[in-house]
Amino acid sequence: MKLFGSSGTRGVVGEGITPELVLQVAKAAGTVWEANQAIIARDTRTSSQSFVNAAVSGLTSVGIDVIRLGVTPTPSVVHYAGETDRPGIVITASHNPPEYNGVKLIGETGVEIGVEGLERIEACVLNEDFTPASWDNIGSITRTETVNTEYVDKLLTALEQDGSREAIADANLTVAIDPGHGAGCLTSPQFFRKLGCDVVTVNATPDGHFPGRPSEPIASNLTALRSLVTASNADIGIAHDGDADRAVFIDEQGKQIAGEASLAALAAAELDSNSATVAAVNVSQRLVDVCNRVGATLELTPIGSTNIITRIQELQKSGVSVPVAGEGNGGIFFPKFRLVRDGAYIGAKFLRLICEQPASSIIEPYTKYANARINIEHGSEKELEALMRGAEEFAEEADVTPNIIDGYRLDYDDAWVLIRPSGTEPVVRVYAEAKEQTQAQTLADDAAGKLYDATDDIG
Repeated sequence: MKLFGSSGTRGVVGEGITPELVLQVAKAAGTVWEANQAIIARDTRTSSQSFVNAAVSGLTSVGIDVIRLGVTPTPSVVHYAGETDRPGIVITASHNPPEYNGVKLIGETGVEIGVEGLERIEACVLNEDFTPASWDNIGSITRTETVNTEYVDKLLTALEQDGSREAIADANLTVAIDPGHGAGCLTSPQFFRKLGCDVVTVNATPDGHFPGRPSEPIASNLTALRSLVTASNADIGIAHDGDADRAVFIDEQGKQIAGEASLAALAAAELDSNSATVAAVNVSQRLVDVCNRVGATLELTPIGSTNIITRIQELQKSGVSVPVAGEGNGGIFFPKFRLVRDGAYIGAKFLRLICEQPASSIIEPYTKYANARINIEHGSEKELEALMRGAEEFAEEADVTPNIIDGYRLDYDDAWVLIRPSGTEPVVRVYAEAKEQTQAQTLADDAAGKLYDATDDIG
């Protein structure tokens, strides 16, 4: 697809994405959906209000009544869509820098639109094949102010039903939260307080400039959260991205917990020999080890939430239980709850693990692998093609057969490396994993070096 990547469509405001494009996407979505009503929400980015207005115009112009939800996390929109049987649009660029924005599309069943649906909407945009409403059938516009409260209540109810709410409250946990000035500011502190936790926060005021830290919750961006955890003697630190569909953790010692390790720990608590899990092609050996130990099946997909969702749905239709799935970036699904990556719910599931043991002890079995990642920026399609030629040459020169589900993944005896173009940013990502940090970094550096060499002849 030209328009939609691994997680909707995104770009730099005024360049890769404009109000005009959002208008077209909304008109196309409304044409394909043929719904009577749809919902629209946004994150805190400075451009999001403008883009919401464009999306509202697009939907109403094809005769759809719009309910504006305001600023709320993406998982909140997914819940609302599923509960009310209304499709929706979320204006967000998730973890991208503040100059980016984007569009995520949610189906009326409360699931992100899959590849097939996105292809239909993209074709409608490219062909300008819209169905405009007559003057007397233009859609109406209403607002709701209760979506964040309703979302928190849904989370609490789900955790009460499985016994987690009582266990977490009895544990008297102190939780440090860093929503990164994103939509989670409006829900996560309130949610964890209602769970019975003592809550301290940093970067918890909504601000689309992201003044406290970049939106992506990676180790280099979470210095303030690590300091807050140690200063407040917190049991855990939880960080979100811009739309709060991810949760990344800091242990009680102020140390970063690798996303791959938290996924493995949560999977170990959910999987058994009668179940399966789904992960992206950059899956860590940590999760592979868990599946091998308990006898669960592991299914791999290209990177991106829509790809993982599609495979989960396929497995569920065939009668396979998928209690947990996700990626090592903090985006984890618990399909029995809802087929969505929900940062607050992920955080609560991890709290349940640490009710009786500290986070460092829970994670210790999953610390024997180290990871490295390098992002290589490109400024043109020609440069991207050269970089991927370098990736192909690197794979051809290796002594192993590459997995080409998404880019080039090379698995060695005790390590692996993956090279793939990002679906959300103009970068080629190089991932590596090994038992030692130096080995992982060397693998990543060697692969990146081959890619850089391939661009030397570009004028």
